[in-house]
Amino acid sequence: MAQSFNLVFCGTPHFAVPTLETLIASGFNVSLVVTQPDRPRGRGLALTPSPVKARAVELGLPITQPDKIKNNPEFQSLLSSLSPEAIIVVGYGHMIPQWMLDLPRYGNINLHASLLPKYRGAAPIQWAIARGESVTGVTTMRIDSGLDTGDILLQREVPIAREDNAETLSSRLAAIGADLMIETLRGLQTGKVESRPQDHAEATLAPVLNKEDGRIDFHRTAQEICHRLRGFQPWPGAFTTFRGKTLQVWAAQPSGTEIAPGELAVQGDRLSVGSGKSTALELLELQPEGKKRMPVRDFVHGYHPETGEKLG
Repeated sequence: MAQSFNLVFCGTPHFAVPTLETLIASGFNVSLVVTQPDRPRGRGLALTPSPVKARAVELGLPITQPDKIKNNPEFQSLLSSLSPEAIIVVGYGHMIPQWMLDLPRYGNINLHASLLPKYRGAAPIQWAIARGESVTGVTTMRIDSGLDTGDILLQREVPIAREDNAETLSSRLAAIGADLMIETLRGLQTGKVESRPQDHAEATLAPVLNKEDGRIDFHRTAQEICHRLRGFQPWPGAFTTFRGKTLQVWAAQPSGTEIAPGELAVQGDRLSVGSGKSTALELLELQPEGKKRMPVRDFVHGYHPETGEKLG
């Protein structure tokens, strides 16, 4: 029975919260929640709990927040004393050490937001959209010593809608992944779920995003730029420079106009910029440095860009 299944849950971001909630709602015994230490956030840099900690407090669950886990005798002793049958890991933020991998009967089970072996790494949702995929999904897998290289347990495909960005797709994958985790655990209990190795030859990577990933390269096609704009919401976003200052692009769409890469074309209240392979990008919503987001019409009227001016 699920009620007798003793789990430790390791997670940190919003993406992990639905899995924690669904485990509890499904009758699993989460004997401990492990999450990252509170971090300074916001203008006042006040110490703020992770989304998982905040929800665990509301659920009345025991919580621990070790700064490190690999060489931490106190943490190792705590987990060993709980004798978990499985450790559930969802976006925790630490590599799982070998002693944790060896501890539970059913192993350390990870929910990963891609169809492994595609998009191994820290940002699978963002890179799947940024690279123009039409389908992604979620995978439950047994963690091993590699980076998302462990054996696959279950997978579920999820279509990427044309209007999806990283935030909307993340919310959908988190909910679907939570249900998949329950299906995985019950299947392991009954012996109906068996692991299978990944085809490492098919692996692709989804590395940690950095600020420069958001800088628009106007030699990419308009469609490629749009994919990246959607994939990199809310951070690092999509940005360029205009008259020496940062210009954030919040919304854009491919245009039929042919313009040289990076060059602006003004048509009444509309503004387009040239991109690669004789394509162009119509800018729809912009945010000049130090200003609020605004529709392109307000930008055109306020800044009076001229045809032939350059971005970037």
